[in-house]
Parts: sequence; structure tokens; C-alpha cells
Amino acid sequence: MADQRYRDGWYVVPDGLRLHYGDYPGDPGKPPLLCLSGLTRNGRDFEALAERYSPRFRVLAPDFRGRGLSDRDPQPMRYNPLTYVGDVLQLLDQLAVSRAIFVGTSLGGIVTMLVAASAPHRVAGAILNDVGPELSEAGLDRIRNYVGKGGRFADWDEAARALAAINRNVPAAFMHNDWVTMAHRACREESGAVVFDYDPGIALPFAAVAAAPAVDMWPLFHAVAQHSLLVLRGEVSDLLSPEAFARMKQAAPNARFAVVPGVGHAPMLDEPAAVAAIDAFLDAVAP
Repeated sequence: MADQRYRDGWYVVPDGLRLHYGDYPGDPGKPPLLCLSGLTRNGRDFEALAERYSPRFRVLAPDFRGRGLSDRDPQPMRYNPLTYVGDVLQLLDQLAVSRAIFVGTSLGGIVTMLVAASAPHRVAGAILNDVGPELSEAGLDRIRNYVGKGGRFADWDEAARALAAINRNVPAAFMHNDWVTMAHRACREESGAVVFDYDPGIALPFAAVAAAPAVDMWPLFHAVAQHSLLVLRGEVSDLLSPEAFARMKQAAPNARFAVVPGVGHAPMLDEPAAVAAIDAFLDAVAP
């Protein structure tokens, strides 16, 4: 990180794994922003958001186990949202953070809803980024088609082209350099190649969930909707459908909702529409 205010932190969870988090300083009188990433992503996705809101807010961006600088889990079936909830709450305990404003993208949003249901006193507010209690099979199928399939790329340009293909070249406004930037967030260098920066073992429990009976996540959404809530949706998202988004609006009339134009799954949270919605939300929650 070029920003000297940033620091790397680590903590050890009860099963012995050493997990990483990024820590940007901020006002100790406000609840920090706790940024939780998507299935195959890591805390680097939140660099622009953290640089925007720190030092007004402390920003914490953990790498879920198996991602980024966190340890890989020798028991892949522990790669599941309930485990991540425990990891996240331990991080807050270690840092003596009583409440946080959760910012959850995709999987991170599911973890956020689970925390709201199981430990509501830890939630000062929540932002769900392109995720909700109903997930489209089209988006889930797209993710299943690439997660855990590995891939070694000769250089960052090749990795960028692979990410563009995985994301079906959405957003359409992205140029090659934008995909290279995304590749640097999602990948790492290893033995002279560029590889995805996650343990392929995360695919095992994800596949098991697909084969199991569907779980009703609406009670989780109702739990998070008891708090100050902002829901963002990418305009062309294949995971959070317009119909599900509309049902969420009906179920949470006091929440804020915003659509990020031209973006699929999931907004990077630096788009003008996302920034405007987050700014207004944070002004209301922690002025």
C-alpha cells in the first residue's frame, strides 16, 4: 500500500488459522466500516472506499480465510458463512470494537445478514452490495462455472482478459486497463505466473450448498433491516434480480436503495452513483 496511514494486521482464530485484515485509521468516536468481500475476492476490493472514508471513519478490510494474506484452511468445508461470522466477530473482539457499520459485497452481505440475526448488537448499520435474500440461478451458475477451477496466467494482461471473460465484459465501459486493475485486486503472483488469490477449496462447500435444499434467507434480511440499511444493486446484475430488489424494497420500507448504472455483479463502490448513495447513508448514520 502506498498510503502510509494504512497498516496490515493479523489475528489468530480458535482453529489456529492466522487471518489478515487491512486497517485504515479513523475517528474513534464513530463505529468503523467493516468491509466484507465476495466469494473469490479479498480486502483489496475496498481500497478506494477506504481511502475515501478514512480518516473520517476507521476502515477494516479483512481477508476471509483462504483469501488474500489469510491462511488457507486445511478443512475446506469450514469455508462457509457461519465460520466467517465467527472469524469476523473475533476480529471485532480483538480490536475492542463493540459495533461496526458492515459493508458486505455478495458473500460479505450474507455474512452481514447472519451477524444481524445472531449478534444484532454488533451492527451499527449495514450496506448490502448486490446481494439479498433471493439470489438468481443465472448468477450462481456463472460463479459455479469458474470458482475453484484454478487458472495460471502468463502475465497481468492475460489475467485481465480472463477476468473480463468471467464477468462477461461487464461493465461494458471498462477498458483493458480497468480489467488489469481488477486483476491486481483478485490475483497474485506465484512462481512466475499470475493466479487467483484464493484457495480453490472454497468451491467444495459452495458446490455442496447447490446440492442441498434451498435455505430461506428472508428472516436474515428482516434482521438486518431492523438496522439502518442501504442496499445497492448493479443495474445489470445477474445475481440480484430487479424482482428480488423490488421485493426487498417492499419488505424494508425504511431502508435506502440505489441502483448503480451499467454495472453487473458487483459494484466496486467507487462508481458515482454508489459513492453518492454511501455518502448520504453515512451522513445519516454517523454524521
